[in-house]
Amino acid sequence: MFDNDGCMIVFVSAVSFAVWVYLIAFHGRFWRSGPVLDAGAASGAAKVAVVVPARNEADSIGRCVASLLAQEYAGELSILMVDDNSTDGTGEIAASAGDRRLTVIKGEALPEGWSGKLWAVHQGLSHAKAAAADYVLLTDADIEHEAGHLSALVAKAERDGLELVTEMVRLHCTTFAERALIPAFVFFFQMLCPFAWVADPRRRLAGAAGGTMLVARAALERIEGVRRIRGRLIDDCALAREIKRTGGRIWLGHAELARSVRVYASWRDVWKMIARTAYEQLGHSLLMLLGCVAGMGMIYCAPPLLALFEHGAAQWLGTLSWLMMALAFQPTLRRYGRSRLWGAALPGIGLFYLCATVDSAVRHYSGRGGGWKSRVYSEKAVR
Repeated sequence: MFDNDGCMIVFVSAVSFAVWVYLIAFHGRFWRSGPVLDAGAASGAAKVAVVVPARNEADSIGRCVASLLAQEYAGELSILMVDDNSTDGTGEIAASAGDRRLTVIKGEALPEGWSGKLWAVHQGLSHAKAAAADYVLLTDADIEHEAGHLSALVAKAERDGLELVTEMVRLHCTTFAERALIPAFVFFFQMLCPFAWVADPRRRLAGAAGGTMLVARAALERIEGVRRIRGRLIDDCALAREIKRTGGRIWLGHAELARSVRVYASWRDVWKMIARTAYEQLGHSLLMLLGCVAGMGMIYCAPPLLALFEHGAAQWLGTLSWLMMALAFQPTLRRYGRSRLWGAALPGIGLFYLCATVDSAVRHYSGRGGGWKSRVYSEKAVR
């Protein structure tokens, strides 16, 4: 017979096990390392404008612009780099490319109620070249594109009648902090937004990855550009929700032709990246935060504790749950060339992300939420 404590432990182990069975078998096969955009040539009939918002990106903007100018795209291409009041020469570095297809826009002062990135994007979208384009590629200043990337994006949109083609670009994964923490970032994103569900027009779920978003101009006009989401810090998913909510079709996958060159040198850098927006993902809700703590504890922390310190049914169920999460992590680990043994460390990595999420809430209520590139956004600004 179990006492009350024993019954609770068995209950926790059973719930954790059931959750992992559901996640692996019924949650949109989120754990797959796919889909991947097929290489293909676009018709070349579509005009494309690329909008690159940039603030103090001197280390990466040259590589980004050079890769965009090297695109093997048969159609008309223009590149609009919006210099968001940089102080490190970002605009000058971009302009030094000296290509007629490139326009460097000096950003105006940030108005109340806008996030800095979306204000820069808005200025790019307002330019005549973007207004005349059939598609707009929104990409970050730290993304480097292979020569055939744009053509493959447009070909996918044309072939499948899509209004948003977006990719999780390959993230930098060289430093120890990156090798330990970045694959899990991708894994958790896939869990929150199963790519197959995002692409399913019958489901309300929408998601996007800001590094690469090819958007049909018709969709931008229908949703008033980025005005409706002007204060959002998780702007990519907010844009995807507006497009899907108004009837647009979305495709979300993994990129083989684009990669981020942004380096996270230490665990503190990764922590700051998570803490900047995690609490907004929870809608700035303490109730959601408590639910997140309980859920993450049940899903990630309980299995190894049960496996190592309990016995009987609770131990077996904990061990099986731990094994399932490790196996689910394997495709993402392979994508980033990591040892399969990192799968066993996922509970500890999950705890790191959970603590950073709690810190995100602390930063929000202390007036430091959403800090990025020397800007801190108030609660009003991100609603």
